[in-house]
Amino acid sequence: MSKWNSIGYYGNRLIRAQAPTQTSEWPSKYYACTRKLSQKGDHFLDEVWNIRGEEEGPRTLVEILSWGRGSSGQLGVGVEETRFYPCRVLSMNVPSNFRFSPMQGLVRESKKDRKHTSQSPPLQQQTSLSPPPPPLLSSKTTIARSDGVQLGISCGLFHSALLVDGKLYVWGKGDGGRLGLGTEETMYRPTLNPNLDCVRSVALGGLHSAALTEQGELFTWGYGGFGALGHSVTHRELLPKQVRNHWEGRIVYVASSGAHTAAITESGELYTWGRDEGEGRLGLGSEGGPDEGVLASPAKVKALPVPVAAISCGGFFTLALTSEGQLWSWGGNSNYELGRGNKGNDWRPRPIPNLQGAHINQIASGGYHSLALTDDGKVLTWGHGGHGELGHGSVEYGRVPQVVQALEDERVIYVACGSLSSAAVTDSGKLYMWGKGRDNQLGVPGLPDEQLLPVLVNFLVEDEKLGPAHVLAVSAGASHAMCLIARSGV
Repeated sequence: MSKWNSIGYYGNRLIRAQAPTQTSEWPSKYYACTRKLSQKGDHFLDEVWNIRGEEEGPRTLVEILSWGRGSSGQLGVGVEETRFYPCRVLSMNVPSNFRFSPMQGLVRESKKDRKHTSQSPPLQQQTSLSPPPPPLLSSKTTIARSDGVQLGISCGLFHSALLVDGKLYVWGKGDGGRLGLGTEETMYRPTLNPNLDCVRSVALGGLHSAALTEQGELFTWGYGGFGALGHSVTHRELLPKQVRNHWEGRIVYVASSGAHTAAITESGELYTWGRDEGEGRLGLGSEGGPDEGVLASPAKVKALPVPVAAISCGGFFTLALTSEGQLWSWGGNSNYELGRGNKGNDWRPRPIPNLQGAHINQIASGGYHSLALTDDGKVLTWGHGGHGELGHGSVEYGRVPQVVQALEDERVIYVACGSLSSAAVTDSGKLYMWGKGRDNQLGVPGLPDEQLLPVLVNFLVEDEKLGPAHVLAVSAGASHAMCLIARSGV
């Protein structure tokens, strides 16, 4: 398990945000509002990002909250410490017609998953490995939008990302260049990555990151030793670099895991690259497979006979979902990750037999387990269950997909996996989490190390005028998680 769950250290060292470097590309004024946390003089930036539309209209207060282990800065709250319950990273006052960026593992678009139509300028070619220091997310930034604002979040192993209308903000551990800022410095607050623009979606892996632009261009950066960057070499990249391949058309979907990456073209063809230790997670077999366990260039998964619409990368396995809701699996299977009822690795993509009659809308994978969401809002889980991550009330492994009975009275609209934990968002705005909670990544104080059943995550109300929280989206890493919520009282 150490490949997915290496533990950092506890601490409470205060990291004070520095003033941003002003450049001609970014606003000339930044405002830092501090709030007293204790008599010891600790402060944090109380971020409020005001995003205005071209016309006045209804507005919604959207907050980003994080919790769990923060020893690598992955919580974005400015300090190295563990947060036992969801704590605010920043708030955004946005027009109520905001939308979500394409969500990981989700096939069909909801009302808020419209195609992004940003007219931002294309990404500028990078000419130096030492760009100017990027500005921190300013606390009272105003951006004008004529259409719906697009929002998205993503958690990696020890780093995190926020997507706001094509702009990418990153924070957390910087080793290997996984933040794409030109250095390996760790960031403790959301920090703008000025090296990317028109970003449509982002997928954070263990030691690397990937971003997809509106033009269908794929960029990767970070640690390259596993070949997961796809640049034909295995050295690190401190800045986002475009993945160039012979695929036809644009890339429309990207996913990543600890050591491999996958991308889907607009025609539904799947390409994979990165680490494969013989278990078959890349789906390539002996022909076209990795050399000594590493494939540093994208290769088409020819054994997959159908076009796919979404992909999910687990620790040593891969899942692919068609637009019709059919789910395929391949790769490592020592923990029943493939959901076929038996063990034994298999590099060949095959449909999961137990789901032939189901219509799957979304998939999510952790290190050794997976979740599938049906059209009618039911959650199925399978694979490793030793930490309760399957949500069935035991630590038994799941040989085949089974419905999480504890959620049958809820209609779930989105699911996510940490490396050894799981999460579900309901249509009523509730957030449930379960699985490993030793690092407080489940957001509920006082839980056992293994939470065997879904537990409701509660949110503090600092101001009664804000109203209750309505959860919009969730993402989870190895030892932390974060979510987007809307406040009904604003």
